[in-house]
Amino acid sequence: MRMSKQEKKRLVPALRFPDFRDKGEWSREKLGTVATLYKGKGISKAEIVANGIRPCIHYGELYTIYGETIHETVSRTNVDARELFLSKSNDVIIPASGETKIDIAKASCVMSDDIALGGDLNVIRSSLNGIFLSYQLNGPLRLSIAKVAQGDTVVHLYPTQIERLDVLVPSRTEQQKIADCLTSIDELVTAHAQKLDALKAHKKGLMQQLFPAEGETEPKLRFHEFRDKGEWEKCPLEKLTPYNKKYGIVDGPFGSNLKTIHYRKEGVPIITSGYVTEGFFVAEKYDYVTPEKFEQEKRSAVKGGDIVMAKIGARCGASAIMPIDHPDGILSGNALKITVDETRFSTPFVWQRLWCLYLSQGLDGLKKVGAQPAISIANLKQFEITLPGTRDEQQRIADCLTSVDELITSQTKKLDALKAHKKGLMQQLFPAMDEVRA
Repeated sequence: MRMSKQEKKRLVPALRFPDFRDKGEWSREKLGTVATLYKGKGISKAEIVANGIRPCIHYGELYTIYGETIHETVSRTNVDARELFLSKSNDVIIPASGETKIDIAKASCVMSDDIALGGDLNVIRSSLNGIFLSYQLNGPLRLSIAKVAQGDTVVHLYPTQIERLDVLVPSRTEQQKIADCLTSIDELVTAHAQKLDALKAHKKGLMQQLFPAEGETEPKLRFHEFRDKGEWEKCPLEKLTPYNKKYGIVDGPFGSNLKTIHYRKEGVPIITSGYVTEGFFVAEKYDYVTPEKFEQEKRSAVKGGDIVMAKIGARCGASAIMPIDHPDGILSGNALKITVDETRFSTPFVWQRLWCLYLSQGLDGLKKVGAQPAISIANLKQFEITLPGTRDEQQRIADCLTSVDELITSQTKKLDALKAHKKGLMQQLFPAMDEVRA
């Protein structure tokens, strides 16, 4: 299905279904010549009610809920139909305002009639296949939309700007074929995302059973070999670090104001809170400090097997274990680390316990009140967790939860691979704008 370099210069995609290889070039049209643009009508948040008589769509839901197609809506309203703008099946909607120019390029095809469309929505009504158009707006035309959007703090997109966009149009039959292909990929993405959510929910439920509830000293679910081992005990985190370990719990020295002074392109990696992603340590690109600077700040060293925690911001308290084979690093100013005495305690257990408390309580007892939440080292050292008296039981619980984590990691990789496959497929199924003849 590959095209030659000469053919790529024509208005045809790099990847084309066999039925359409001899069907000639796609046409290039101004969207305003093949579609009519409308604006939705305002539906305030107060007018969205759980048991409303009419389904409706608010512009913010395009960013958080819907993909390229909308078969079922999540919101409803009781506003009189005469005061609403109602959809026709095949309408494509796109936000009229957003936070960034690139994010405003978020289109969805409405698959039903008579859905109330909110006031901050642009509505594209055409004879094109709406799903095909939605994929094209979200993919090849995304940068084009970002270029015409206006504003900085709040970005606006008007019908007159959308009308001037160039769209690439094959036959209606080929549009349907492309829409069906990409929809089938999205169905797989949705199925894998649901499986991932189910695994995360399973782990959360398991943690609630394996750890004692607030105010209790034994879990609801205990492995049979430990049922006669007595109650769990409370222990401050500082006592879980190695004996006489002065730097068992520390934060980092490097803030953004020091970046131009100390950061390098090679050396000792700087470990930031941004690498803590839903309980997993994920790092793709590092800043570094020189080995000499690392030696000066050795108190803030972090090694594989340490617990890294976000110190400040909205995700304050989120944590992950740095992989055991990770090279030694130095903490950023927005992160801290906990080194557990492995001769007496299980690091994976301590982390799983902290992660469970973060998910259920946000670790609010640790945080200082200010412009944004933050954790002090003094508070963290004295923060108490409940744990069983034997390291064997701690490790047994950690192994159980880690086995679920491995399933979550595997499922996450499958989902990411599908999303990457879809992105690559979209680049192949639509002609590239920079390869099209003027």
